[in-house]
Formats: sequence, structure tokens, C-alpha cells
Amino acid sequence: MNRSMLMLTLIAAISLAACDKPTVVNAPATPVAVPGPPGPQGATGSQGNQGNKGTTGNQGNKGETGKPGDSNTVIVTPPPPPAPTAPAR
Repeated sequence: MNRSMLMLTLIAAISLAACDKPTVVNAPATPVAVPGPPGPQGATGSQGNQGNKGTTGNQGNKGETGKPGDSNTVIVTPPPPPAPTAPAR
């Protein structure tokens, strides 16, 4: 029995060592552009034209004063939160 276990272990080790292992190929990293030193400053540009100012719009008509409300007060309560449910099995 000991010999058969030893033989099976040896055969298994040899067969696993003989397996074709895939070769891992690492893709080269993409080069990153590094900015160089800054160049000399250019000439200052000319001043742009001044834009036109807009005109003031017309004021709308004033609305009518609202009517006084009733003496009733309505209180709306939010619905109660839903009851917790048991987790699905």
C-alpha cells in the first residue's frame, strides 16, 4: 500500500511538472508626455472694445391684494413608515 501511494504521488508530481504553462507577457507602459521648460512671454494684446449697456426694462403692474383666509386650519400628516419585512430565504 505504501508503495502504491508513493508511486501515485510521484506520477502526479511528474505529470503536473510536464504541463504546458502559459507565458505571461507584460504590455509595455504607455509613455507619458512631460512638458518642457516654459518659453519667453509674448507681447501683451490690445484692449477689447467696451460692450453696450442694456436698457432698464419696464416694471410690471402691481397685483391685487389677496383676500383674507378662513379661520379653519388644515393639518396634513405624512403617512406612517412601512413595516419592516422579513428577509427572503
